[in-house]
Amino acid sequence: MNTIQLECFIAVAEHLNFSRASEELKITQPAVSHQIRTLEEELDVKLFKRTSKSVSLTPEGIQFLPDAELILKIAFSAKERLGRRENFIVFEVGCHNHMELNLLPPVFRKLGEEFPMLRPSVRMVPFPSLLGMVENQKIHAAFQIKEGQRKSSLYFKELSSSPVSCVCSPDHPLAHYDSLTKEQLSGSIIACSPRQISATLFSTQNRILSHLEPEQQYFTESIESAFTLAKAGLGYVLYPDIPHLREPGLCYVPVTDLPSLPFGVYYRYDDDHPVLKRFLSICAETWTV
Repeated sequence: MNTIQLECFIAVAEHLNFSRASEELKITQPAVSHQIRTLEEELDVKLFKRTSKSVSLTPEGIQFLPDAELILKIAFSAKERLGRRENFIVFEVGCHNHMELNLLPPVFRKLGEEFPMLRPSVRMVPFPSLLGMVENQKIHAAFQIKEGQRKSSLYFKELSSSPVSCVCSPDHPLAHYDSLTKEQLSGSIIACSPRQISATLFSTQNRILSHLEPEQQYFTESIESAFTLAKAGLGYVLYPDIPHLREPGLCYVPVTDLPSLPFGVYYRYDDDHPVLKRFLSICAETWTV
């Protein structure tokens, strides 16, 4: 099925006349008949009843008409978008959760003012996959906690050094401390999947889990779910206290004998995207602490 067949079918359906359809499409009448015939063969139905005096749609033709119009509209719309694509500046950023998403509106606002043809998009990607997508140039930049991994094609622009904190509800017993040590952590812990937190943080929470009874362990598939349980007072979450990313309704108490984690943006050093450098500088101007 192709657009020429659909155009011929729709034109004949509108005029119920092959001659008028050929005049509208500026092709010969035999060519219109050929396109209709090949379309009918492909669909394995008759679309028109033809006599020496009239043309009418069959029940199948009536049923197919709105589908043909929709398919043709989508095809033309896609062609138009692709034809204009060279004028747009596509820029894709990766992040892990809705808190990181909250960093982007002021950055995209400034970029949009400077690059009117910018068309930014955001990909939500699990921790193990995100840097690979930057390295393979599927996205241009990604927010991430820096760890020991060294990828030769990637640079890291640090925006903050974030202490690992005990995140809990205001009425949780640990919320009354100004700071904590690992030994002072007590009660139930709400653990996250390794797809949602850094490897360093995952190892730390697992060490704590190994000393707890099953009834003191909660497991979640996302940091959003973990924070929801924390707000309910069911336990605490270990998570970096990243400036500007605090979740309302929770307390963040630093755990002083856990190392701070650098938070920032990964990008390819050889990526010459016209917006990337400005994106990095706006992030630094807006969020660096």
